[in-house]
Amino acid sequence: MAAALERSYIEICGFEREAERRPRELTANLGVSVPPGSLKFPDSAGAFHYEESGKLLSVTSNRFIHWSTSGDSVVLVEQSLDTNLLNNAVRLRFTHCAVLPGGVTIQETLSNVVILISTNRSVHRLLLPHPTRMYRSELVTELHMQSIFTDVGKLSLQDPAHSALIPSSVGTTASPGTAFAWLSYHGDAHFALASPAGGITVVTLPSPDSQGNMSVLELKRSSVMQRLSGWMPTAIRGEHSPADLVLSLAVRELEEDSFIFALCQDHRLRMWSLRHGCLLEADMLEYMPACKGVKRLPGHGHRLRLAFSSTTGLCVCVYLAVPQRGQFTVLQLVATDNNRYSLEHISTLFSTQETLVDFTLTSSDIWALWLDESNATVVKYISFEHNTAAQWNQVFVQPPPEEEIHIGVDLDPRETYLEVLFSPLRFTASAIVKALQIFRRGSERIWDLSWEALRKEVTLAVESELQSSITEFEFSQEEYRQLQVEFWSRFYSCCLQYQEVQASPLGLTVSQHTGMVCLLRKGFLSYLLPCFAVDHLYLSHDQYLLSEEETPVAEDPEAGRDVLQLVQCLRLISDTVSAEMAYEMEKALEYLQAPERAAELVLENLLDNVIVDVQNKLQDVRNPMAAMMVLLREMDLETDSEVVCPAPCLAGQSLNLRIGLSQLYSGSTAVSVISQAVCHMAMTRALFCRDLLILQKLYLRFGDNVFLGGGAQLLQLQQDLIPRTSQLLSSYHLLKHVSQSLASSVPINANLQHLTVLELSDTPTMTSGRSALNPQTVVELFYQTAARRLIVSQLFSNQQGGALLVWTDVISSVVQLLAQLLWPSNPGFQFPECLLANCQYTQLQEYVRLLGPWCQVNIASCRFMLAQCYLANGEGQKALRCFQEAATEVEKEEFLMRLTGSEDEDAAVAPATPRLQYYNKVLRLLEDVGLPELVIQLATLAITEAVGDVSSQAALWTRIFKHHLDLGHNSEAYDALTQNPDGSMQLDCLRQLVVVLCERSQLQDLVNFPYVNLHDEVVSIIESRARGLDLLTHNYYELLYAFHIARHNYRKAGTVMFEFGMRLGREVRTRLGLQKQVNCYLAALNCLRLIRPEYAWIVQPVSGATYERPGASPKRNSDGEFPAEPVKRQVDILEVRDLEKEYILSRSRLTLAQHHPPSAAIAGTLMRAHMCIYILVGTSH
Repeated sequence: MAAALERSYIEICGFEREAERRPRELTANLGVSVPPGSLKFPDSAGAFHYEESGKLLSVTSNRFIHWSTSGDSVVLVEQSLDTNLLNNAVRLRFTHCAVLPGGVTIQETLSNVVILISTNRSVHRLLLPHPTRMYRSELVTELHMQSIFTDVGKLSLQDPAHSALIPSSVGTTASPGTAFAWLSYHGDAHFALASPAGGITVVTLPSPDSQGNMSVLELKRSSVMQRLSGWMPTAIRGEHSPADLVLSLAVRELEEDSFIFALCQDHRLRMWSLRHGCLLEADMLEYMPACKGVKRLPGHGHRLRLAFSSTTGLCVCVYLAVPQRGQFTVLQLVATDNNRYSLEHISTLFSTQETLVDFTLTSSDIWALWLDESNATVVKYISFEHNTAAQWNQVFVQPPPEEEIHIGVDLDPRETYLEVLFSPLRFTASAIVKALQIFRRGSERIWDLSWEALRKEVTLAVESELQSSITEFEFSQEEYRQLQVEFWSRFYSCCLQYQEVQASPLGLTVSQHTGMVCLLRKGFLSYLLPCFAVDHLYLSHDQYLLSEEETPVAEDPEAGRDVLQLVQCLRLISDTVSAEMAYEMEKALEYLQAPERAAELVLENLLDNVIVDVQNKLQDVRNPMAAMMVLLREMDLETDSEVVCPAPCLAGQSLNLRIGLSQLYSGSTAVSVISQAVCHMAMTRALFCRDLLILQKLYLRFGDNVFLGGGAQLLQLQQDLIPRTSQLLSSYHLLKHVSQSLASSVPINANLQHLTVLELSDTPTMTSGRSALNPQTVVELFYQTAARRLIVSQLFSNQQGGALLVWTDVISSVVQLLAQLLWPSNPGFQFPECLLANCQYTQLQEYVRLLGPWCQVNIASCRFMLAQCYLANGEGQKALRCFQEAATEVEKEEFLMRLTGSEDEDAAVAPATPRLQYYNKVLRLLEDVGLPELVIQLATLAITEAVGDVSSQAALWTRIFKHHLDLGHNSEAYDALTQNPDGSMQLDCLRQLVVVLCERSQLQDLVNFPYVNLHDEVVSIIESRARGLDLLTHNYYELLYAFHIARHNYRKAGTVMFEFGMRLGREVRTRLGLQKQVNCYLAALNCLRLIRPEYAWIVQPVSGATYERPGASPKRNSDGEFPAEPVKRQVDILEVRDLEKEYILSRSRLTLAQHHPPSAAIAGTLMRAHMCIYILVGTSH
């Protein structure tokens, strides 16, 4: 893994991706009057990090509070990387007051988080519950938690015990210029205010559990001491501010005493003790070389910071704001006897930047934030102990969005602008909302819009404005396009202006517990992540590249120098590639054209003088092949094996540790930051590879002029390095694409059906605890549902619970491992699986399309995924083709092996081949989707794989039969039935065929099938159905009659109809039953008359006999015993004359029933001939 450098960082913005939420507001009104004139302090920001924010098993791990001040209000936000905090923001407003610079301090006690706020007229203390007191257990497993600000509305900002007015001598005649607040060891709240008359006023609120009153202490030097200090009197200079006017304050509690450090306008640092007064005074100009004339300048921009560590003790850093040469001086406080102190000089560091916004001091570094001449943000840091060259290290801050959008001739302006505006990386929602309000000329504030709703509102607003400006009825397409560009660019300009305001830097914060560095901007918070070595090379400013002599990407110094020279050449090329050429290169990648050809086209458009400059620099590269191979190796994320071991790495760890790790970096902020870090890596390296590919093409053009090795190296370049660079470019383009692709919103249970069929038990699925991001990118979705668990288990497999979370180490590893999980050339297939599991079919299809031409890993698995996408889109035939293509590699690719391995196998049956198992899985999937035609096609293909496997062949033929039958393909169903090698399954299919065709009344087909070797089985099935079902609602006797007639088996046909008639007489004693009985006997009689007289007989069915169904279980009597076998009686043979008698009798009964309907109920088979004659005679009279 590429090492993360200590010397450069990159800014990753934590943009919110939902419209501005209405914050809860609390107002403090202490009854002060409106001050004369308007007092305005610059906006400021700061942060507080919990003491246990670096402990893995703490409820406050990776948790902090940041704030910003503006005028009379303070906005406080509690943030966590491990969970999503609810009700985590509040705005405090102080009527007729202004929050002082440095006027917000947050500290924690065992039970509370204490917020101390100083305004120009009042001081306030807020007591909030500590997170450890809000939860019964320190281990929290929910994705959402309540913030400490949840119940802030119950507090009173006017409570006399927690607020006070500053005494009038300080607060009303003039305003304090700066402040600092802190808690003493005894719980008292101290507020140090820089008095406008010089010196310091300390206002103290006693601890909440004491009965004391507010107290005020003045810390001020005598006028004699001021004159002795050498400061020129203000009256002579025509100024009204005193010499000891405090510009910056800092406090440290030591040995139960408070030490207040004050940097004053006379360039002196003074240290006060609350107990002993002024203990130390030092002239900071003594540490400044060539300070002539500086003493006369008021140090309005001077700043002061403290840092304490167990190794260095208390360090003080003073920034002296001197035009053209700002200076940081680091001093160490040294204690001597009898409360005497001195300052020991550690380091002096210079800066050429002009406007310092903020800086912070750690135990080893100074981090500083400036605005340069063009008002751009500049962040740098430096080690004040070990930096012999005194060179500041770079932080690559995010540039503002590009001022102009290049729109290709084949693109729609509206869609292009919308894509840029709502990309996850460019604009905050609040900037878009403010621009929308201006564009709509509305004063009403827009709150709580979803990202999609905001997009629709923007589209509607711009399009409405465009339509209202149209005065002509006819437009050419080109004119309308120009109008679109004009209006959308106007809205985009509004967004740019508000985004610039949102991005105004206010402060820096560095956690002393984790080392996490954040940049506090006006509208959002951004995180500084360590920059990887190869990214550092590409992003470094020219002056840094020229001053570097070695690079960590190459161990050999010679190779390192070659790499640096090569990167300088790449910089020349990068600066020359125009927006149009960059767009053409991007389009070539998007349309799957060869990157090498696109690089040649860019090369043809490069200016000749640039080519000459590059050629001159290339002369200094001794071994270009080795230098290129070093860069390619650093950018290649391919690993030899799975990134994460399949076995659970944390199985042996304690439950507490596993629960703690289950939350680590799972908050929506962490999800966004980590995914954006991968996106920035992909964007940077895609440009790196693009420029390297152009340079390689340039090398080919130069040929032997720049190659010392001649033809052999040119051949290696053409056959090895250029293809590798091209593939890396395509890979990073793919990573960039997926990092910016938004996930589709789907129902929570949408994926259950097809995942149940696939039986991929370890495939990550959607959960109800989706991230708060609205919406997510697919990489964020992947990280949250699958990758985070894999990454954390790899990182902490050998970790103990007490270990500290070091931001620079952990975050770099997480970003690298996530990128490796996404890398298409690695064997792992988790990312496409995640897209499938979460029903992201459009994104998955695009992913497979982009890697299709060049990626040689998991080819068949990708075809399977593409087939799933086609299925979801209703393109069945395409899906079937892809499923068939994937089958060829089913024994080689891990995903497909897992897919087939999850088939349930009967232990008694020999397992099917992997390909056959795969076919079975796909068949189930196609059945689940409801595509019987495709099931038949695939099952027919699968039969060729099942040679020698009778059970599999039988199952496949059964499947084919079933779907043909469902589709109404009766002949094909019969053919499939006859092909079935398993007799039992064949009989089941036959029974189903009979039943279904009868229900559909397709009796002609049923009767006409030849039933080779299945004749007796068909007869048995129909007889069983005939004897087991109701006589009037089912026609199985008539079917059996027709079946025998069609085969000229008249005796059997007669027997069937005679049995039907007998049952009608017994069971259907109605006139309709008698009518059918007559017809049955007549049909039976006709059948016998068609046979030669010696064969014209049938066996009389036994009266009242029960007929056993084939395969039915034996019946028991009421005692639970099997009944005895019935005695076999002698059968009766019925000839034609016997059937004639039965026919005449049944016809007589019918005549009786017709003339005397009440007698129909008794005119059944029990009424013999003499009784029938008697009743008929009686009825005739």
